[in-house]
Parts: sequence; C-alpha cells; structure tokens
Amino acid sequence: MRAVKEKGFAERLGPGLITGAADDDPSGIATYSQAGAQFRFSLVWTLFLTLPLMIGIQMLSARIGWVTEQGLATNIGKLCPRWLTVALVALLVVANTINIAADIAAMADAVRLLAGGIEPLYAIGFGALCIATQLYFSYESTVRILKWLTLALFAYVAVILAVNVPWHRAIVESFQPWHFFPAGVSMTEYASIVVAVLGTTISPYLFFWQASQEVEDSRRKADSSELRQHPRYVAEHLSRIKQDTWFGMTFSNVIALCIVIATAVTLNEHGVTNIQTSAQAAEALRPVAGEFAFFIFAMGIVGTGLLAVPVLAGSAAYAVSELFGWKSGLSQGFHEARGFYLIIVAATGIGTGLSILDVDPIKALVWSAVVNGVISVPIMIVLMLIGQSEALMGKYTISRRHRFFGWAATIVMTVAVTVMLGTTFWPA
Repeated sequence: MRAVKEKGFAERLGPGLITGAADDDPSGIATYSQAGAQFRFSLVWTLFLTLPLMIGIQMLSARIGWVTEQGLATNIGKLCPRWLTVALVALLVVANTINIAADIAAMADAVRLLAGGIEPLYAIGFGALCIATQLYFSYESTVRILKWLTLALFAYVAVILAVNVPWHRAIVESFQPWHFFPAGVSMTEYASIVVAVLGTTISPYLFFWQASQEVEDSRRKADSSELRQHPRYVAEHLSRIKQDTWFGMTFSNVIALCIVIATAVTLNEHGVTNIQTSAQAAEALRPVAGEFAFFIFAMGIVGTGLLAVPVLAGSAAYAVSELFGWKSGLSQGFHEARGFYLIIVAATGIGTGLSILDVDPIKALVWSAVVNGVISVPIMIVLMLIGQSEALMGKYTISRRHRFFGWAATIVMTVAVTVMLGTTFWPA
C-alpha cells in the first residue's frame, strides 16, 4: 500500500496516457488538419464536446479491465451470443488493419518529404520496426518506449508556437461557428467532418487496448488478488485509473486542438482548404509557415505512427486471443503466447502490404471509419451494460454520473454513425 502511494505522477500514468496519445495517429492528424483547413475555427467546439465523452467511455473500459481482470472481448462474450462477439472482433481486426495501412503509408510519405527516397521501402521498414519492438522487447520496455513516443505529440504544440495565432478571433469563431460558416460549403459536408472528428476521437480499438493494459498491469502483481480485499488499495487504483484517463484524454484533445488551430491559421488563411492526408498537410505548411513548422509537423507524423501502430495491432491481438481463449499479453514471450503475437505480426504485415499497394488512403480511412462506426455503438452499449452489472463488476459498478456520461457518449456516437452511414452510402 505504502509503495503504491509513493508513486510519482509520471509513474501513475500508463494505459490512459498511451491510449490518449495513440488516438492522435496520422489518420487522426489528417482529419484534424482537414477540419482546420476547410472550416478554420468553426469545428473547435467538437473537441470540447468529445473530451468528457472520451473520458467517460475510456474510464469505463479501464475500470472493466481492472475490476474483472479480463479483457473486453471476454466480458462482451458473457453478455452477447457467440456469433455477435465473433462478428464484432472480426470487424475490429479489419478496421485496425486498414488503419495500420493508412498510418504506415502516412509515416513513409512523411519521411519521403523530409529525406527523399523510395516510399515503399520506408513503409516496409516501419512495418518491420513495429513488429520487432513488440516481439523482442519486454513488456516494461515496450510500455516505456510508448510513453516516450507520446512526447512526439508536443511537435504540434511547437507548430502553434511557430505561427501567429489570432487568439481573439479563434475564440469568437469557436463559440459562434454558425456566424462563420464557410461560403459554398453544404451542411452535408459540415456534418461529415463533424462525424469524422467524433469517429476519430472515440474508436473501439482504444477501448480494447486500455482495458487489456489494465489486465496486464494487474496480472504482473503477484499479490494483486490479496490486495484487492483491502478497500484502500481498491480506492487507490480506481483513483489512479481516473487520473490516468483524465490526463491521457485531455492531452489527446489538446494536441488535436493544436492541429486544428495550426492548420486553420496557416492553410485556410492561404486558400488551402482540401487536405487528404497528414503528409499533405505537412507539405502544405512548408511555403506558408516555414521549414521549421514543416519539419516538426512531419516528424510528429512519424512519432505518432510509431505509437499508434503497436496499439492498433495489439488491441486486435488481445481481442482475438480472448475470443479463442489463447494466452495473451506483451508480458508473455512469443513461445508462451504464440497466437497473440502471430495476430500482431499478421495485422501489421498485412497493413504494411496494403500501404505499399496503389490504395487510395482516403478511401481506406473512410472504410476504416465505416467499420469502426458499425461496431462502436453495439460495443459501447455492451460496455455500459457490463459497467452496470453487479454480476460482473460486483460492488464496483459505475456511478450515476459515470452512467450519464457513458450513455451520452453512446447516444452521440449513435447519431454520428447514422449520419456517417447516410452521407457515405446516400450522399446528397
């Protein structure tokens, strides 16, 4: 008990911080860049809306993992028929693999912009690096590396400091977006980008990753089961989960805000309103914001990609392993959890292969968003039911306030997914 209480703030951060940082992956950077380039400051409000919703649903995921000592796929299987659980996990793997492809392509493109060379070779190199770090590094080393990689997101704070931001104007437009709606833009386009921001910030792979990391951390403590009998220990850990998640999600949204503002100031003000990839956003910054901003933005893409790809592959591996009852976890060696690591290798390898094919990155991201949208709502509904279930959570069911924010996030995502599917398959 005493050792837990003496941990410093940085040591208390872990799954929540890494999860929040992984949310700002290259595909997310592309979405935020498009929001700023096309709509200037008129979409800033969405980031304030998503913050409490992200905190609510991610805190629930982490709580379920720690309290039950089982991942989300296992818990979902206890409430849902087998066929539905299998379908949700299969769709998660598909969406994650597509997202890996888009992120690796973005990293390779960013390095090509910085150093020249052959983009497919960079893609293969990044794919191999992401696989190697998870296969050959220990759990502690992997977590430590991922924590250090979160610092890459400060690149976007540096971009903000490198450009001249009209803060008064940004605040006014943020709180009164209806007065500054871009000319010639339809409500359908506006709704689509709002949905894209929501879908980028609230993604199923983040639920699975954070829950599984809480399970891993718990299993690594030999006396965890005994200590769970002590109310002070439980209160301390639930407080740690809350603090970690609040910090991680706030950090994620602050960085997203920096990206939107940076691209609004630099790109929108110079007539650049159509951004399709994060690398394109970096390239567009060069003539209007200077070499420093371009370099920092591009390096941020590489850093966030190296952080996000292991999280995407890992969350898929955790879900599949739980579905089939395999041993899983980064704290296990390859020979002890062969199936788990083979899923990581397969997801990253296939994603890398897709990234070097002539695949439209925007179409890949659209389909990834569609698949994520299809599975996010039923998963969030089941998570809420698990969180309220005394049979699964015992006396640690979620509070009334937590239920409010969790169901609010579920309702908002339901509306967002409905709009997304409507605008994707039946555009105006």
